[in-house]
Amino acid sequence: MIHGDNTLVLLLAGGVGSRLNVLVQTRAKPAVPFAGFYRIIDFSLSNVMNSGLSQVGVLTQYKPLSLMRHLGTGEAWDFTGRTRGVKILPPRTGFQDSDWYKGTADAVRQNIDFIRAHPAKETVILSGDHIYRMDLDDMLRFHRRKQAQVTIAMMVVPLSEIHQFGAGITNAEGRIVEWEEKPQIPRTDLASMGIYVFDTEYLLRLLEEDRDEVDFGMHLIPKAIERDNVFAYPFHGYWRDVGTVQAYWEANMDLLKTDSEISPQAWSIRPNPYADRLVVDRCPARFASGCVVEGSLISAGCVIEGEVINSVLSPGVRVGKNVRVRDSIILHDCVLEEGAVVDLAILDKRVRVGQGAVVGQGEDKGTPNTACPKHLYTGITMIGKEAEVPPQAVIGRNCGGGFPLAAHRHRGNHLIWRARRGRTAPPLCARSLSLFPRPLFRGCGLSGLP
Repeated sequence: MIHGDNTLVLLLAGGVGSRLNVLVQTRAKPAVPFAGFYRIIDFSLSNVMNSGLSQVGVLTQYKPLSLMRHLGTGEAWDFTGRTRGVKILPPRTGFQDSDWYKGTADAVRQNIDFIRAHPAKETVILSGDHIYRMDLDDMLRFHRRKQAQVTIAMMVVPLSEIHQFGAGITNAEGRIVEWEEKPQIPRTDLASMGIYVFDTEYLLRLLEEDRDEVDFGMHLIPKAIERDNVFAYPFHGYWRDVGTVQAYWEANMDLLKTDSEISPQAWSIRPNPYADRLVVDRCPARFASGCVVEGSLISAGCVIEGEVINSVLSPGVRVGKNVRVRDSIILHDCVLEEGAVVDLAILDKRVRVGQGAVVGQGEDKGTPNTACPKHLYTGITMIGKEAEVPPQAVIGRNCGGGFPLAAHRHRGNHLIWRARRGRTAPPLCARSLSLFPRPLFRGCGLSGLP
């Protein structure tokens, strides 16, 4: 194993992740809960820990409070001690949040003093918003064996998806000889995973050459490939960027497969159980007589009286009598009252679904949300943190509602919810509204409301 003191890790955790819709209204993407008990960033942090690396800088920006609270001192991942540590690195103050970091390379450049303060032979740069397991120590050995200035973790993806990634063409030795960032007409199926190993001195020179070069994939990597030795480290395991609603839902559903490639326990993924309302102090899940649970992940503190099929429930969820939950992700401390139905939906923390209410109604899953057509288009409905869905309400497919909700009115083709606790609620993303006789507002189909 390469000694951890010789390697610095920079974990990029400041992205907005707006495609995750209501899940990122109050938190950064790496802080989004995943697999019931975890947060997305736990996978990257655990990979670092399990690889024996001990000096970590976490670059934050967008809504960092939840993430900072989750990281704490780093003790949950053994990042405490005289030669170990995790450091939160916020951006330099700007007039607006979006003014701070202009790109991945700019984020690292703004923390160049932190790099210089840690005399490391190599610097590992990785994202905090991917689900995977990787031995970074093996990647570092590969980097040294190839005598590379830069090594990029890469994997084969379908050609239809390559436009989402940086793409590299390699020679017989694995050296990258050509590079295209998010190519529309792909010439290779080898995609970058956004995980880099740099010789530290080489990285510092690149960052100092041109301050207008703000992104690794667009600027620094092509320059390095043109001039120096940049190698592709082949990766063949499970890896998923959960940056969209559909990808996030699919990754959670992957957990439930009998032949699942993803296993947080087998991968030794560690959460921080003390940061999230003392999860360790919750009682075991309770299953009432007559309840039905099939192919689901049920976390501590849950109470199940109804039916839960093919779903992921975070700690503290209460499923009342005659409730039906199917193909859904229910985050911490949600309450589903008697007779409610939640079908193909994602509920953020502390949502309350009233008696007889339906979240995810109808067979039409293909008509996209008019306000958020690039986020909600596969039938998944999302309800934001601390929302209240009134009794007997019916919410259709591809809907998204954020912030605490209570009552409603409608305007144009959006449904407007009145916020609780004096907070202003944004429009509920909605499909086009058509009046049904009940009445029922299609798309954000709400009926039975006052």
